[in-house]
Amino acid sequence: MSEENFSMPRINEPAPAFEARTTDGVKTLEDYKGKWLVLFSHPADFTPVCTTEFMAFARHHEEFQAINTELLGLSIDSYFSHVAWIKNIKEKFDVDIPFPIIEDLSMKVAKAYGMVHPGAADTQAVRATFIIDPQGILRAMVYYPMTNGRSIPEFLRLIKALQTSDEHGIATPEGWQSGDKVIVPPPADMQAANARETEGYECTDWYFCKKAL
Repeated sequence: MSEENFSMPRINEPAPAFEARTTDGVKTLEDYKGKWLVLFSHPADFTPVCTTEFMAFARHHEEFQAINTELLGLSIDSYFSHVAWIKNIKEKFDVDIPFPIIEDLSMKVAKAYGMVHPGAADTQAVRATFIIDPQGILRAMVYYPMTNGRSIPEFLRLIKALQTSDEHGIATPEGWQSGDKVIVPPPADMQAANARETEGYECTDWYFCKKAL
């Protein structure tokens, strides 16, 4: 694929709209309005790394649903290949895949989301993950090489952090988990900076303060 045909979506902008056939009927981005969505691609069905990831997504499916989040997979394979792979995972590993997988033989969705990178195989999507909020805004995206699997608990953690930031107007530190202290936004001017350490926060310095929620 030539670089001129390569585009990347941008964080904090509307996620690219799509309408695609899946293993659970036709799905559009609009179908997920009001919910968080994890849209993730894999290089191909019947590959070992992808199989481990899909089983991990399946194991955590109820946890995603508990935080108002749906899962949607994608690869540049046919509907029939997806169905056969899902049945194989059930037969060989006794794991049900409870979320849909997009058939993207035309690569329309993969290209819109920048899942097919220059220099990579033209018929494979890289291991990409997109987190889209209930308003259809792309909030995070993560790319992995084809050789290494993703950590599914990290996506759960990140969505919880994004939801907490949206609700409380704060930031979260490295490795933040629900219940940990959060970071108060830095002061906007000198007057606020001078007052910061008297506002009751846990401050290391004027620009670095935490609080419990």
